[in-house]
Amino acid sequence: MTGRTPRLATRLMIAQAIVVSVGAVTLVVAAALVAPGLFHEHLLQGGVDDPGVTMHAEEAFASSFGISVAVAAITSLIAAGLVSWFIVRRVARPVEELAQSAEAVAAGHYEVTVPSVTFSAEFRQLSGSFAHMSQRLAETEATRTRLFADLAHELRTPLATLEAYIDGMEDDVLAHDAASWATMRDQVDRLRRLATDLREVAAAEEHALGLTLSRLDGRGVAEAAVAAVLPRFQAKGVALSLDACAAPAWILGDGIRLQQVLANLLDNALRHTPGGGMVEVTVAVAGDLVLVRVRDSGEGIPGDQLTSVFERFHRVDPSRVSGDGGGSGLGLTIARAIVSDHGGSLTASSGGPGCGASLTLSIPSA
Repeated sequence: MTGRTPRLATRLMIAQAIVVSVGAVTLVVAAALVAPGLFHEHLLQGGVDDPGVTMHAEEAFASSFGISVAVAAITSLIAAGLVSWFIVRRVARPVEELAQSAEAVAAGHYEVTVPSVTFSAEFRQLSGSFAHMSQRLAETEATRTRLFADLAHELRTPLATLEAYIDGMEDDVLAHDAASWATMRDQVDRLRRLATDLREVAAAEEHALGLTLSRLDGRGVAEAAVAAVLPRFQAKGVALSLDACAAPAWILGDGIRLQQVLANLLDNALRHTPGGGMVEVTVAVAGDLVLVRVRDSGEGIPGDQLTSVFERFHRVDPSRVSGDGGGSGLGLTIARAIVSDHGGSLTASSGGPGCGASLTLSIPSA
């Protein structure tokens, strides 16, 4: 069984005491060896050659020297002890508080208050880094909890539908017809799409997509994406147009992944734009950036949700679920992660509900 490890403050005080003690002993020994000889030499140089007087003077010197050294040593030890105690407390207390905070974080209490330490630049940096780490862990835990809750919600509806149809068909309440099978297949497809999107967003956020970069003309990427979704827009009665700049918009990117990004943006625009509305895709070069903007005349986005629309499972209208065209809630999350891997950004803007929305993709030009 091992003994209890001494505290940091105790170790520091012992170390300070040893240093001060060694210094005091060294001073006394050096003075005892050097001072008497020097005093005797000065007596001879001063013309004092009477043995009695010399002996009396040296005894007086030795006595006063011993008392002075003893008083100085005790005073210095006390002063050094007080200063050392003050410094040790300034050093040990924040370390102990950070250790307690670390134990709290290790136990899962990420909301712990990390003490602010100003004793030195190193301690201030350590305290700040620890506080930042604690905050990031809290955000990660909150995201993980929200993800599980959202995932459970997304799975509940298709599973409940499948269960209801299976029970109904077993009890002959529902007909074994094409409509029933089609509904069940739609729910299976919904589950498959959710699983695929979850895998995609995990790979994208871990930068594990394995991008194949090449020099591309952004106009060509946009044209291919628009052509792929045009039939769906025509079927819903939503006008889709492309306005590309005259000069090439060169970028360094993965053409397939960038078309996936634009497909997600166009799907989102189509989902939130009613029949008779319009969606416009523009490609432009602005300085050292290539901008691709998808603007629609649909439902719009509230001002307080312009950032959160890129979060997992976020929906502007919470009542919309994937079964009624709400999507998996992961498309914009995947799109932003892919754009980030290209060194670009994806932002949203809107005049508010009913005023349409614009999603702007910015990628460095090549």
